[in-house]
Amino acid sequence: MKMNPLGRTGLMVSELCLGSMTWGSQNTEAEGHAQIDRALERGINFIDTAEMYPVTPKTAETQGRTEEIIGTWLAATGRRDDVIIASKINGPGMSYVRGGGPINADGVRQAVEGSLKRMQTDHIDLYQLHWPNRGSYMFRQNWDYDPSGQDTAAVLDDMAETLEALAAEVARGTIRHVGLSNESAWGTAQFLRLAEAHGWPRVASVQNEYSLLCRLYDTDMAELSAHEDVGLLAFSPLATGLLSGKYQGGAVPGGSRMSIISDLGGRATPQVYAAVQAYLDIAARHDLDPVQMALAWTLTRPFVTSSIFGATTMAQLDLALGAADITLGDAVMDEIAAAHRAHPMPY
Repeated sequence: MKMNPLGRTGLMVSELCLGSMTWGSQNTEAEGHAQIDRALERGINFIDTAEMYPVTPKTAETQGRTEEIIGTWLAATGRRDDVIIASKINGPGMSYVRGGGPINADGVRQAVEGSLKRMQTDHIDLYQLHWPNRGSYMFRQNWDYDPSGQDTAAVLDDMAETLEALAAEVARGTIRHVGLSNESAWGTAQFLRLAEAHGWPRVASVQNEYSLLCRLYDTDMAELSAHEDVGLLAFSPLATGLLSGKYQGGAVPGGSRMSIISDLGGRATPQVYAAVQAYLDIAARHDLDPVQMALAWTLTRPFVTSSIFGATTMAQLDLALGAADITLGDAVMDEIAAAHRAHPMPY
């Protein structure tokens, strides 16, 4: 498994990151533990989670269960030093997570303490802001996103308060490094500027959606990554399973995410299936598994630090792990580029 630097932190993380958001809903505790064991056997050292997980579906009753499953694995194995754990503090809007309040100094302290307790650890290696208080163009909000009503001074004050609170946690030793999620180029640049000006923690990474079907990162964010050493942690690299082909022809496999969330969070559009088919056809022509091709393609992108995937079965996990051994040839890459031009924004 190839290792990549996590920003300027000095940490090296595996190019594939084990996502955990199904543990505690679609997956049992034992299954979550088995997935961690298998991933580590295959060279992964990076696990991503969040205080709100699991999300399939999101419920007040299961909130935090994913971190608890990681905690019981850590307690049973004693292998804390073998894994780099990334977690996230919720942005505003979910009433059953700390009352649905925004990310602020009090929220940071409360959320960190909650995650540490659930995971039975004394520190979190990478602590990320799940989404900005001011809102985001991610999750299909790009179609009518309008930041013109934002109060710039208020937004910058909010960022400063958050960074100062994160700095206090770094000083306490509860978190090691800081990352963003569902963030823009302007927002990331401002966090970097404020951190440098005040000696607060520098942003190490941005976790945004990125796949063959969702390539919003390719322009301004890619430039920022290149110049600032802030890499992408790509979430949903399989487009919630669409790129596996399992939903083609109207299929909805039992236990799949679509059986729980019918529109896959706005991704299941009328035009997406033609785009998926184009990539399935490329994989078939080159005797590649489409899951492995889709994951391996994200690893070719120069700004990707790690690609976060999830699985609900061990067979799915083993298949995804095989992407690390795949090299995509020039012909495949050329056909992918052509398919992207033909289907640039399928959702």
